[in-house]
Amino acid sequence: MVLCHDSYYKDHPALTLEERAKLNFDHPDAIETSLLVDHLRKLRSGESIDLPSYDFATHRRVAEVRRVEPHPAIIIEGILILENRALRELMDIKIFVDADSDIRFMRRLKRDINKRGRTMESVVEQYMATVRPMHMEFVEPSKRFADIILPEGGHNQVGIDLVIQKIRSLLRE
Repeated sequence: MVLCHDSYYKDHPALTLEERAKLNFDHPDAIETSLLVDHLRKLRSGESIDLPSYDFATHRRVAEVRRVEPHPAIIIEGILILENRALRELMDIKIFVDADSDIRFMRRLKRDINKRGRTMESVVEQYMATVRPMHMEFVEPSKRFADIILPEGGHNQVGIDLVIQKIRSLLRE
């Protein structure tokens, strides 16, 4: 089971779409990590959760939630997950998938244009204004908390095979 940190972006219903679009979504404060921590604790103790849903086009949480049942293996995905101490303390394995900055930028550009209806200019502007500075301030330093750093943006098959073996070992325990 995978929990995406992006599902926990804070909602700002009092702001207009234009005002919400100007928010810094790359700062840790943009995400309700405390709710993710609470959800992870519940899942680990055998309780179900209602996973929030976020609409990136409108920058709003939507009313629909997804019921998630406990699972023996939970993967938490997100670029800021190692930045938060409470979240780190709930992880059995902390993995940082490292990718070159040009690869990260190209992936974001393609995703935001194709899936979020953004213009190239808006993606570049946001990258320079918030994405890159927040990466340097929060994401890059957080990799020191990782147990494993996978270079090559997740295309390191040897590293992936080792992680799979470790997860299987933990599940057998």
